Amino acid sequence: MIDLTKPAEISDVSDVQTILAGGSDPTRFDSKEAWYPVYYLGDLDRSKLATFTLLGQDLVIWWDRNAQTWRAFVDRCPHRLARLSEGRIAEDGLLECPYHGWAFTGEGDCDRIPQQPADSKAQTSARACADALPTAECQGLLFVYAGQSENAAKVKVPSIEALEESPKEWTLIDTFRDLPYDALTLLENVLDSSHLPFTHHRSVGNRANAAPVDLELVTSDKQGFVGAWEEGPRRGKLGRQDTVFVAPNLMWHDLTSKQFGRTMTVVYATPTSKGACRLFARFPFKFSSKIPKFFIEITPRWVSHISQNGILEDDQIFLHHQERYLESIGGSNNFAKAFYLPTKADLFVTELRKWVNQFEADPFPDEILPPAMPKHVLLDRYYSHTVNCKSCRDALKNLQRIRASVAAIGSISWAVATLSPFILSQISIWIVSVAVASALSAGIAWVALGQLERRFYDGQSIPLRNVSGK
Repeated sequence: MIDLTKPAEISDVSDVQTILAGGSDPTRFDSKEAWYPVYYLGDLDRSKLATFTLLGQDLVIWWDRNAQTWRAFVDRCPHRLARLSEGRIAEDGLLECPYHGWAFTGEGDCDRIPQQPADSKAQTSARACADALPTAECQGLLFVYAGQSENAAKVKVPSIEALEESPKEWTLIDTFRDLPYDALTLLENVLDSSHLPFTHHRSVGNRANAAPVDLELVTSDKQGFVGAWEEGPRRGKLGRQDTVFVAPNLMWHDLTSKQFGRTMTVVYATPTSKGACRLFARFPFKFSSKIPKFFIEITPRWVSHISQNGILEDDQIFLHHQERYLESIGGSNNFAKAFYLPTKADLFVTELRKWVNQFEADPFPDEILPPAMPKHVLLDRYYSHTVNCKSCRDALKNLQRIRASVAAIGSISWAVATLSPFILSQISIWIVSVAVASALSAGIAWVALGQLERRFYDGQSIPLRNVSGK
């Protein structure tokens, strides 16, 4: 684990060398030569193995208790290519392959091969090592470096610099989700503030706020770009909004208003495979009042995740198909022909696509998108979020326990109501009334809890903007 929040401790100052993400070629951005978030630290379990796919490479994430740090290995044993993620963390803290019991240290060295004679040393061969990738923790996220390991300590982890300013004053809401479209499509979408009033009408937007969006580009180079919207959202009611894109996977909008204080919308887009990415969304607030801060801090994380999943689903369907239409017309290289971009509202979208083309930054340049998915698959929440989120996973288990208890109470109450005439010599109207009321209340609660339970599994097929009567 590399702690990049502190400078490296080295004996010779002349050895210090900082390099920028994307590699040394000034004409090309190498997507592997960068740090990518893969998990929120709070969602990882130190006793269990986790998996992740980064730039098409399957990884196993595990806690090395001997070194007290998180590790990321290519999810493949060097022996017979079995998935290490199907194995376990052995009693001595090493990662053990499920197939033949080969065990690996946190650095990837093979510690033992149970099948070899006592006097053999096959485990010392370089071919016996697992492939270990550098990891780093920063602002509550676990990052993995996908490129040359020797470059990892020299490349800065992409962080939200504003959070380092008076950190106790910030209130942070976050979520994540595996999305069925490319990381570049995600970045293109969130850089475009002009879609909010329409796409997210009745969730976080309002069509009445639609207006010209006069964007300005401040700086742009291989490492990203900076832009501004002087008037800002809601027809200028919230103030100027500044936008930053940090190549290859981070962007944020930043604005300060008298009504709400300083608010940021931060998105990390981690490319998993062609046509798929993991979104990490973070919403830091510096409120002018302590009241909203109090209510946010007492609200369980899973409650906000349910709402945020609904917001993501507002545009999930058409973005999945949009990138396939773009690919059929020539992809990012032909975006100016594929898209009709007549207003300044699309300036940041244009700049992102220019950056991709100028620096050959597409992480999957020679691959084609997989076939389009049906709508019900695109709206899946369980496998794209719940199963990997500790808060939502625990809430779902508790909800299912409560629902089972409510069902039992309802069944018992109904049984008392229907069997009382046969058991009691004198029927008590009070007993029957209470039993019937309890059964009906339990039935209503059971249905309501069932509806809440479904929200951990599936999204709403009709977005709020299109719901009749709204």
